[in-house]
Amino acid sequence: MGSDDIGGPPTRPTRRTFLSASAATAATAATVALPGLAAPAAADAGPAGPGRAAHPQRPDRELRELLRQVDPRRIEAIVRRLAAFGTRHTLSDQDDPERGIGAARDWIHARLQEYAATSGGRMTVELQSYVQQPASRIPTATRITNVVATLRGGTSPNRTYVVTGHYDSRVTDVMDAVSDAPGADDDASGVAVVLELARLMASRPTAATIVFAAVAAEEQGLYGSAYLAAQLKAAGVDVQGMFSDDIMGSSTADDGARDPYTVRLFAEGVPTAETPAEATTRQSVGGENDSPSRQLARFVRDVADNDATGMRVRVIYRRDRYLRGSDHISFLREGWPAARFTEPNEDFAHQHQDVRVQDGKQFGDLPEFCDFGYIARVARVNGAALWSLAQAPGTPKGAIIVTTDLTNNTTLRWQRGDEPDLAGYEVVWRETTAAEWQRVIGVGDVTEVSIDLSKDNVFFGIRAVNRAGLRSPAAFPRPGA
Repeated sequence: MGSDDIGGPPTRPTRRTFLSASAATAATAATVALPGLAAPAAADAGPAGPGRAAHPQRPDRELRELLRQVDPRRIEAIVRRLAAFGTRHTLSDQDDPERGIGAARDWIHARLQEYAATSGGRMTVELQSYVQQPASRIPTATRITNVVATLRGGTSPNRTYVVTGHYDSRVTDVMDAVSDAPGADDDASGVAVVLELARLMASRPTAATIVFAAVAAEEQGLYGSAYLAAQLKAAGVDVQGMFSDDIMGSSTADDGARDPYTVRLFAEGVPTAETPAEATTRQSVGGENDSPSRQLARFVRDVADNDATGMRVRVIYRRDRYLRGSDHISFLREGWPAARFTEPNEDFAHQHQDVRVQDGKQFGDLPEFCDFGYIARVARVNGAALWSLAQAPGTPKGAIIVTTDLTNNTTLRWQRGDEPDLAGYEVVWRETTAAEWQRVIGVGDVTEVSIDLSKDNVFFGIRAVNRAGLRSPAAFPRPGA
């Protein structure tokens, strides 16, 4: 099922849609002015204070053209081909040319090599392998292989952004490496996004580096992504953002309700890799909602929730869903900003299930339950985020909020970036109860600024801007001198 158009048959009402409508009605009623009371300010007016109102970063012509070329038919072909390998279980056959994880690995590798051939030498492709010794869900020594395409940036090659989908699959028994496990939604859909973006970006120069990776052994315990993250860490790569695309192939929930224009983005608050000293600082000044991953999520909404993607990005303030996890956790453990894209409402009859018909109901993760137009729109969200990150300056480093004196103003300091097209910096701020940045102050090409606004009352961030007007994610300043 699935199409890329906005039309289609009406969705039958469900309890979920009723509750959503009730909440919207209640919110509307709450804004009605009562007799004798002033009408509330517009929702987007923001607080009074220095700077201008914050607005989303609109996609430019180059980005719109890239997103326009995302092809739902190619995405469908990828999902169907991966499902046709029968099973892609991590413990399945690695040498059979038709069935098993080895056949899928080689097919993905061949596609990425085709894309790399259009890059003028900027994209390289590798089979990144290691032998995992017996461990949880790995009963015998097993070769695990990631398929990795690296599109090297032209001016900031060490600054890197990563996008992954996992190409392994499973059925009900996580140790069953023999039964058919088509894994269309989980996670051929994510691999299709990775491949389609690699195809489109290979021929387009970027300032920073983008890594497109189909990782293995996610279902057995995130082994492939953990190895990829460790290799990047050991090489001293500056990973400033990572996205896992996992289970984002369907717009239909278990009760039949459709939401084809929303994607969830899970982003943690308290960092997974936070040290005890960092925890003490956070507890004293706040910042539970200002982790690097939350700043990354704010950036995604800023650049990818618009008419060029046709999607609403619903940020979820959690690392992941209850009892579940994905490959972004491997990058969070290394201390990097990372978040997970997934569909708005899941149908668990089509995840981690043996393929069967039971009581007249089809179970199993089959391509027929995917919405390929929806996957294409999620690809556009990923593309808007990755392209905007890779073409903008990097997130400012060394951001400090000076706390040595008791004053009612705020002094901020940071390190200047080395991008050749860097134009300057902006200070963003918001009320401590607000989820998004509300005000923006342009401060120019400086590394220190004092603002007539109390640091005790609001939260601040610093972001870089280049000559094209592209902005980085914000850096949340830590207390210092």
